[in-house]
Amino acid sequence: MTTTPKKGFIAFIMDCTRWSFTGGIAYMIYLLVLLALIVSGIYAYSQQFQHGLIITGMSDIVSWGLYISNFTFFVGVAAAAVMLILPAYILKDKDLHQVVIIGEGVAVGALVMCLLFITVDMGGPLKVWHMIPGIGQFNWPSSILTWDMLVLNGYLALNSLVPLYILYCNYHGRKPVGWKYKPFVFLSIFWAVSIHMTTAFLYQGLPARPFWNNPLLGPRFLASAFAAGPAVIMMVLIVIKENTDYAIDSNIFQKLKRIIVASAIINLVMLFSEVFKEFYTFTHHSLSAQYLFFGLEGHDSLVPWIWTAISLNILGTLLFAFDPTKGKPRYLMVAAISLFTGIWIEKGFGLIIPGFVPSPLGEVVDYTPSILEIQVTVGILAAGAFVVTMLIKPALAIEMRLREKASM
Repeated sequence: MTTTPKKGFIAFIMDCTRWSFTGGIAYMIYLLVLLALIVSGIYAYSQQFQHGLIITGMSDIVSWGLYISNFTFFVGVAAAAVMLILPAYILKDKDLHQVVIIGEGVAVGALVMCLLFITVDMGGPLKVWHMIPGIGQFNWPSSILTWDMLVLNGYLALNSLVPLYILYCNYHGRKPVGWKYKPFVFLSIFWAVSIHMTTAFLYQGLPARPFWNNPLLGPRFLASAFAAGPAVIMMVLIVIKENTDYAIDSNIFQKLKRIIVASAIINLVMLFSEVFKEFYTFTHHSLSAQYLFFGLEGHDSLVPWIWTAISLNILGTLLFAFDPTKGKPRYLMVAAISLFTGIWIEKGFGLIIPGFVPSPLGEVVDYTPSILEIQVTVGILAAGAFVVTMLIKPALAIEMRLREKASM
């Protein structure tokens, strides 16, 4: 690492690239594993591109599957960066301000995954032109899907350019100018809420799918996002704390834990409220919920998944709420993985698939993702992890050098 940085943006990019690929043997193996999974995903996608969506487990009845399930979940992970931005910039929390760059890096990685999941679900990138203004039919402002595309790309720009400017200033040892970036920080707070609410409106606005016609869907999207997202950020922080020299104060984990517990409890209350509504006054609109929780006409492939998800949700919430270790990293990692996995299942498969079963004509069809579909999904997840790594690694190098200068 150079002690005196070179001047210019190109030098900044070159140094960041070098730091991203610098590390020990374990780090190199980690990158190679990610690249191998990405290549595997590209191969699987080439098969889908050649043969079409017929290679997936989706059908005319269940037309959204693993891709859209992950898209829905990771939109929430991206939105959760606001839970660091809000206290760091609005409430002037110095502890969380130290790791807000990491949270924004996680948000960028999550957004990249969201856009990739949408692309592969469309069947091929050549269909993207339909959404380009002036070339295709943009259908703005009537189409909720158009709004979703606007807010996702806008949030990606905000979470990319603001940290880039701050890191560039830190790289050169000068203080970022507040008026140049803070308005965009405050805008991103509103934008974070909008990306997940707009995604919820995509489902709520489909009258033929009563499982999604729920006024709690939008607020529950936010509650689950503000639990799962900080859990992901906590996992990243634990990995950084345990494997690098970047110091992370224990107060940060305690504050994240409070955010997670409050959001997770609200999410569980809303979940139980929905379950009560579906089953206390059972109607034909409750058949999707019956299919999800207890099975329908012998079709019960989702039943073990949803009960596992609820169990992990409760377990993760309890582990965070009653922490006898007072913040030991390994304990927090177990709690974060439990909560993250529970919400990922419940907000993915548990939300998307039952919306299609039964169909408006009463057809009940199970959905099981194909091997190639899983390969594509794992490849996209690996691509997201790679993006997060490439963003956070140089950010840590710059921040550590800034701390060293401050301590002299």
